[in-house]
Amino acid sequence: MTDQDIDRPTNHDSPWKEALEHYFQEFTQLLFPAIHHEVDWSRGYNPMDKELQQITADANTGRRHADKLIQVYARDGSETWVLIHVEVQGEPEEGFAQRMYTYQYRLRDRYGVDVVSLAVLADTRESFRPSAFHYERWGCKLSFTFPMAKLIDWEARWADLEASDNVFALVVMAQIKAKRIKDGATRKDIKIALIRLLYERGYGREQIVQLFRIIDWMIQLPRELEPGFVQAVFALQEEKKMPYVNTIERVEREKALQQGLQQGLEQGLEQGLEQGLEQGLEQGVGQGRQLEARRILHRQLSKRFGELPDWVSEQLEAADVDQLEAWSEEILVAESLDTLFRH
Repeated sequence: MTDQDIDRPTNHDSPWKEALEHYFQEFTQLLFPAIHHEVDWSRGYNPMDKELQQITADANTGRRHADKLIQVYARDGSETWVLIHVEVQGEPEEGFAQRMYTYQYRLRDRYGVDVVSLAVLADTRESFRPSAFHYERWGCKLSFTFPMAKLIDWEARWADLEASDNVFALVVMAQIKAKRIKDGATRKDIKIALIRLLYERGYGREQIVQLFRIIDWMIQLPRELEPGFVQAVFALQEEKKMPYVNTIERVEREKALQQGLQQGLEQGLEQGLEQGLEQGLEQGVGQGRQLEARRILHRQLSKRFGELPDWVSEQLEAADVDQLEAWSEEILVAESLDTLFRH
């Protein structure tokens, strides 16, 4: 199986950005322990994505991946910004080290503070290990080096990752398997094993949801294997007595959209006109979104408040997509059905 065999596009950019946003401290602790030791974590850290975009917007440095700029505070009392460049696509690139240098000098020139550049290489080519950029001309010489972590080096320490209490170990494990395993059935087994490990670590629900989404995003499966994965997740939740809904919601959302699209196609074909086809597609997708949103909210309400009275079902049937999605967000803080629906 290749990435083209997976119905949903394989995109490791977003899950890595999300992982670094939420678990930057754990990231440095696992992959760059020397850097982790120098940071005063008691003062927190501040993501600076917009500032990084301003720096790199006109940089002619080839394809970019999951770049993150984080402001941290050093233990010695000084303020330091840390630039993390993560090559989540895992493809060796000749100009990688030069790009790291470009980011480095632009940031230092603009902000006038120390910049520490870190690189994580997720590719599987053993020989690709850039950690420095050099040039020399007529007596003028420049040498720039940066810490680098190669994820496949952790394959020899897989048992350490499995036993680690660092949440970022799961992210590393998922990324390695996403790159190494191409067979769909094997990917499904690996994904289930990682989800089981996630549940067994005793994390709270919020952290489980966050890590589950990252793993689910990284290790994607062919569409025909999704039902088996979903069933395995249900079984695991029953075993661990830890309900989880996001994966099932994702699958149902995709199914609902597909059903809506199919309904739109059929309606358009029956009309026999191009305009009818376009209108049918739009209407079908809209119906699919509304069906999916209603179904998800009904399940959330049942889990939160138990058996639902008839008037709630009537409210759901009458609501449009925007209202259903708004209720889905408000359910997290609503104390009762009456307060949620203002009935």
